[in-house]
Amino acid sequence: MSERRRRPLTARGLGAIVLGVLFAIAANVVSAPILVYVAVLLFVLTVLSVLVVYVPRRSGTVTRQVSTDLLTVGEESRVTVRFALRSLRIPHGRWRDVLPDAVTGDAAGDYPPDAGVLRYPITGVRRGIWPVGPLVLRTVDPFGLAQREQVFGETRTVTVVPEVIPLAPLAAHWGAAGGTAHMSSSRLGQGSDNLSPRHYVSGDSMRRIHWRATAHRGELMVRQEEEESSPDAIVVIDRAARRWARPDRGVDAAFESAVSACASIALHLAGEGYSVDVLDSAGTTIGTLRGHEDDRDELLVALAILAPRGESRDLASIVGGTPPGPLVVITGSISAADQELLHHGGAAVPILLAAHPAPELLTTASAAGFTCAVLTDDIAASWELALPERMLAGGGRVPR
Repeated sequence: MSERRRRPLTARGLGAIVLGVLFAIAANVVSAPILVYVAVLLFVLTVLSVLVVYVPRRSGTVTRQVSTDLLTVGEESRVTVRFALRSLRIPHGRWRDVLPDAVTGDAAGDYPPDAGVLRYPITGVRRGIWPVGPLVLRTVDPFGLAQREQVFGETRTVTVVPEVIPLAPLAAHWGAAGGTAHMSSSRLGQGSDNLSPRHYVSGDSMRRIHWRATAHRGELMVRQEEEESSPDAIVVIDRAARRWARPDRGVDAAFESAVSACASIALHLAGEGYSVDVLDSAGTTIGTLRGHEDDRDELLVALAILAPRGESRDLASIVGGTPPGPLVVITGSISAADQELLHHGGAAVPILLAAHPAPELLTTASAAGFTCAVLTDDIAASWELALPERMLAGGGRVPR
């Protein structure tokens, strides 16, 4: 708890002091003793008012609870503040919680509150991890001459994550079953112990005997030929500093759209059955989606603090030796000379979303095998324009 640096007198209190000085001067000029009494009364009232608000000792504890662990941009949540004030008497005034610019809300009210607990709504405006608080209590004396502001408690962080936009299904446009698509595995014999064993039946080749399972069960087992799921997808967000506006120019709306698009596409692909790796353009893993409950939150928190920095690497080296199914690349200012982002490494469905592409870039990317579109603040529309079926329906035209 600490005192805020604020003048101890209100505008009315300053007016009372000035008026008292004028009355004292006027009393000497016009020889009117009554004006001296009025001036003294004003001075005494002002001093008593200051003593009333500043003499009582106050201390208190503050605890905050946010109704949602992660606040999405544009989403409303509710903050509950429990304020235990210890004082000789209950002061009357106004309370307010200090909010960052990235969060809006009506975080103020009369003190003491009717319900005994302070509550107010907040809405996420800009992604990031932001401090909420401390609590400020402003009290004024009954005459409105003196004021006091005290700060109670510490700050609490609130995490604002990027907005997740519903997107059109990829599988319907690709003409496949998305992440549930299967490919037959022919890995029989040595190195195929990962295949599930079954009981031996007459006619099975002796080369297919699963010796480990046979020893474990005490009866002849063979390797079961089965279909293996191959649901891998990669989402790459190009965070190279040269692709985006300089940080000293304020919030880059294009980069914010790119981050939101990254979160939306990754979660959308995971919902279609893919195991998704989210990487930056340097090859650093931002998050993975493997169907675990915490995967989504961990990815969103990582994206909440993502900022442009560094340089980008060759896309083919990021993808690695095994080409994924869908490969989605999200970038900013890019020209046809940036060839390192146009080598998709044989991905089954390469998609490029660029916020500020050069006029010839989309044509060059299309020739390299990408389906592409300009990334705007309407992320759902940009995604739908980039889907493969749209490219085919347009007779190979590149959306501008």
